[in-house]
Amino acid sequence: MFSETAIPGQSELFSPTVYNRSTKSQPSRRSSYPVLFLPYYLFLTVQLPIVQKIEAKRQAALLGGGVSRITAQHSKGKLTARERIALLVDPGTFREYDTFVEHDCIDFGMQDTVVTGDGVVTGQGQVNGRTIFLYSQDFTAYGGSLSRAHAAKICKIMDKALLVGAPIIGLNDSGGARIQEGVDSLAGYADIFQRNVLASGVVPQISLIMGPCAGGAVYSPALTDFTFMVRDTSYLFVTGPEVVRAVTDEVVTQEELGGSRVHTTLSGVAHRAFDNDVEALARLREFLDFLPASNREAESVVRRHTDDPADRADVALDTIVPTDTTRAYDMKDVVRRLVDDDTLFEIMPDYARNILIGFARLGGRSVGVVGNQPLVSSGALDINASVKAARFVRFCDAFHLPIITLVDVPGFMPGTAQEHQGIIRHGAKLLYAYAEATVPKLTVITRKAYGGAYDVMSSKHLRGDVNYAWPTAEIAVMGAQAAVEIIFRRPTDMDDRVREYTDKFANPLPAARRGFLDDILQPRHTRARLIEDLASLAGKRQTNPPKKHGNIPL
Repeated sequence: MFSETAIPGQSELFSPTVYNRSTKSQPSRRSSYPVLFLPYYLFLTVQLPIVQKIEAKRQAALLGGGVSRITAQHSKGKLTARERIALLVDPGTFREYDTFVEHDCIDFGMQDTVVTGDGVVTGQGQVNGRTIFLYSQDFTAYGGSLSRAHAAKICKIMDKALLVGAPIIGLNDSGGARIQEGVDSLAGYADIFQRNVLASGVVPQISLIMGPCAGGAVYSPALTDFTFMVRDTSYLFVTGPEVVRAVTDEVVTQEELGGSRVHTTLSGVAHRAFDNDVEALARLREFLDFLPASNREAESVVRRHTDDPADRADVALDTIVPTDTTRAYDMKDVVRRLVDDDTLFEIMPDYARNILIGFARLGGRSVGVVGNQPLVSSGALDINASVKAARFVRFCDAFHLPIITLVDVPGFMPGTAQEHQGIIRHGAKLLYAYAEATVPKLTVITRKAYGGAYDVMSSKHLRGDVNYAWPTAEIAVMGAQAAVEIIFRRPTDMDDRVREYTDKFANPLPAARRGFLDDILQPRHTRARLIEDLASLAGKRQTNPPKKHGNIPL
């Protein structure tokens, strides 16, 4: 079985010239082999059963909860933990950690139910050639429930990601805490939460919900930077339908309580949803390409080559804003005409649709984009829009991504509902985020910029680096009609007064005369100017006063 040629390094290690350098005569091969090789053969004989046992354990880990449960997973339209990893990472790059970990619980018969790997696959791999660390919960083993050992595996890869500066990806598919372990499983969650907080702003953290995520398990995704879901197969809720029914007598399905539609349109907990596992993993690969690996990674690392000319002039931008100020237009059309190759990856597209946020590229550089959306509520800022944009601005600032802001905002949403729910403190979050940010901030006012909302949307007064306006811009305390009614108490010459107010205030010249605008641009030239500005601001270094941390309005 073991030929001489099969022994690694035999020609060098067992050469007679090595072991008999002081003698001229060489010992015969027959006389030397029994002495030299007997211990080696004995070693192989002793170790062979261990090798077989290790291999058997490895194969058991690959099967997770077994063939029947894998079949059940597939029947639900879901992939297994390992199949998901294979689709996410570049082929041949995944290196697994802690394959052989098993729980040590002996309560409630758990000692008789041991699955190698303990319901989660952890390790590192590459996505588009860049290193990530990830865990993928295995619903076929204990329903993916979290035990002390399960949590320790996740914590290990989170620690490694922080150590080397690489994104953390969580593929969540778990029934929650393993109740047989009691407080041990709860402690495991807290250990993960602590690392989520420590990693915040240091490395990107992304949660992809691919099955149930209930109870304490939901707070780890909530602490990560981005949470994506899969339609019809993923759920997020603190208490399940059974508990809700028992406590409140409310009958509700999993989908109605915590499905993807709920969290991407109503609660704002999730940032996007995809149709199935395959699409979700493919879009996640695309998404990761916009992000730096850590807050230590240079901005140049996330640059990509583009054949889209930097000086491309799009004449359609000159007429994209209607002359009638009461008519809406789609700010997404503006963004797509400005950025490289229509690269906009929108975040939270179905939540607080009166503002859009997302990642794009300008001149090959990865940037964050924030824009008021005139198609929804005229682009006015409300509570949800403010919170949505504020967290996105803070993410971009944490990871050195320049922020492009496109402004068409008539003000903050009026009404008792907004006031009573705290529009003052929630609106202040966006103000705080822009004022705190030290990354390059480039702003273009396309039409309305009224009242306090003008200040909030990355104005020059909040340390905006470059602030432009289009000729269609109206920068004033409020619209001309409303202003004239307040100033003149409904004068008989209303039309003349409105024109007078518009000429004096509701245009970009007054702000430009005061230096609050750096230039008034022909819209077709906006792309070229923004790319030039990004290049000139690449070396920007700005710091805030020394402090432990600020106290953002909550």
